[in-house]
Amino acid sequence: MRKLLFIIQFIFLGLTLGSCEKFLDKLPDDQLREDEVFTRFNKVNELVTDVYSRAKNSNQPISWFYHFSSAAITDEAEGSTVEGNITNRYNTGDWNINSLPGDNGQFWNTLYDGIRRTNIILEGIQNYNTPDDILEPGSLNYRIGEIQFMRAYFHYLLIRIYGEVPYIDRVIKATDNMDFEKESFHAVVEKIVKDAEEAYQKLPDRWQGQNFARVDKGSALGLIATVRWMAATPLWNGAAAKNYDGNRQFESEYSAAKPERWEKARDAAKAVLDMKLTTGAKRYNLYQKYSNSDYNDSGGQNTSNSTVNTRLWQMYYEMEAFKEEYVLFFTKYKWDGWFGDVYPPSRGGGARQQPVQEQVDEYEYIGPDGFGYPIYDKRAAKDGYDDGNPYLSVKRDPRFYRDIIFHGAAFRDGSNKPSTLNIASGSDAIGASNATRTGYYLRKFLHEDWNRNSSVTINAPPVWRLPDFIYIYAEAVNELAGPNKEIYDLVNQVRSRSFMAPMPPETMGNQKLMRDYIYRERRVEFFYENRRAFDFRLYLEPTSNEESAKEKLFNTAGANGNERSINYWKAGHGPYPKNQRMINGMRPIEDPNGKILIGDKKYRMERFLVETRVFNTPQHYLFPIMDAEIKKTPSLTQNPGW
Repeated sequence: MRKLLFIIQFIFLGLTLGSCEKFLDKLPDDQLREDEVFTRFNKVNELVTDVYSRAKNSNQPISWFYHFSSAAITDEAEGSTVEGNITNRYNTGDWNINSLPGDNGQFWNTLYDGIRRTNIILEGIQNYNTPDDILEPGSLNYRIGEIQFMRAYFHYLLIRIYGEVPYIDRVIKATDNMDFEKESFHAVVEKIVKDAEEAYQKLPDRWQGQNFARVDKGSALGLIATVRWMAATPLWNGAAAKNYDGNRQFESEYSAAKPERWEKARDAAKAVLDMKLTTGAKRYNLYQKYSNSDYNDSGGQNTSNSTVNTRLWQMYYEMEAFKEEYVLFFTKYKWDGWFGDVYPPSRGGGARQQPVQEQVDEYEYIGPDGFGYPIYDKRAAKDGYDDGNPYLSVKRDPRFYRDIIFHGAAFRDGSNKPSTLNIASGSDAIGASNATRTGYYLRKFLHEDWNRNSSVTINAPPVWRLPDFIYIYAEAVNELAGPNKEIYDLVNQVRSRSFMAPMPPETMGNQKLMRDYIYRERRVEFFYENRRAFDFRLYLEPTSNEESAKEKLFNTAGANGNERSINYWKAGHGPYPKNQRMINGMRPIEDPNGKILIGDKKYRMERFLVETRVFNTPQHYLFPIMDAEIKKTPSLTQNPGW
């Protein structure tokens, strides 16, 4: 009888879709024969657990690049130079067909390795008629559903960065033909949907007890809705109208927009929103614990000067949120060391990733009329917004105060006592050792009472949560027929949960305005949750007419970068260009007329250009397949520009 170890080491010998050495780092028992493994439920269960572990490692939202989030290769954040300068290598164009920095298991080889594992498990169960768990009958069918989901999930991760890929749904033997070819993005989506639908039929509607956090029916519906939405966005649906000039293998399928793709996205998202448990209760609900008067942090103190509501702290840590709102998440993937990475230096941190002005400008303010407006709206100045005092001249979206530490922010000191952050001088000043380059520090996900001698486990953010599908549904409805009260109310539910004012009523009668609000909501709600790096690509923002026109305006707004940063904003051109070729910041300037008082000094804020970046189109819209893989399997075509 062949040994399982033999299969693991040689079943993909010479195959480009996965390194043959990577199948299992350690077998449950590498001396067991294949039949001995697949005729025992507990051994199969161990293989399934291993796949969960690898799925978690392949898509860690706050550490997608090993110790860095994907935020720092976007207009969300700037990354420091530690850990091999990972994210800055992407921003300077230092990634190519021979090297992708920050491999955390999210690239080609490891994802196909995960797919190979799922196929071996599924075929092994079928070939050896694996018995059910005698202690929990029905568990085998659940495990089959989980592995079918994982196979689809790994393929989703592949198309998210590579686009067109082969869909592998069988065990590949060393003697098989290795002439693998890409399939169109839409063909792969259909196969992902098929696997997810089959998984849905086998999975429970939710897990409890020791099985909590395994994938369930809602996870399968979430995967379907996510890939349907991706298939409806401009990168894969109407690319020509956004000036995409690459030549992908199946380009003719993507150039013209097809409304039916938005219809499928709408229906798939609605299935998540409408899902019910066997009891008849709704499966998913927005986390709503705590009132608008609760401001205590995780240490039971109000160190934010009543700017950050307890609900906004706790939605990433309380079990109630995990149970009610999270559609897919993996437990325990970061610990207290991550806090130290991102805290300001004065709190013992390394400021590894710092928010940028482009992201800060997306947080709206609450107008005197009780509705939310962007700070770049023409009415903002009339309503009291002052760019010299941008954080407190008007009340910003409460999510801003939770997500961003700014000059003058109420933020506890290293002894958990109330204090005010100063980025004009001291260890937190712009340009100081290990300090911010943008004028901001990250606050989202932090335990406000954490100190260096403390420990904490981070289970969040999830891969998907309920607002994902609210936005997909609202966007699809808006794209197909324009806005209506239903989607207006749905989006406002998310805003209300965050104690944010509703969208103005005129969004119900203006498709473009509703689209702008939905896009802005995604940026704010999912800041630093591993969305932006893929969203701006899906919407082809760097080559769209609107963003290209803004880029030209910016480049002619002054003699140098800082002048352009200031003058572009003063001229009322709106948000900075979403071209991914620059990031801006805000720095304090001592001014006797300034409105920001820290100690005995007054400051006003001033915009400045932090850095220019490299983002080449169409090249950087998709990641490259490594040249070594192309050489091993010449039937695979490289992505455009590489």
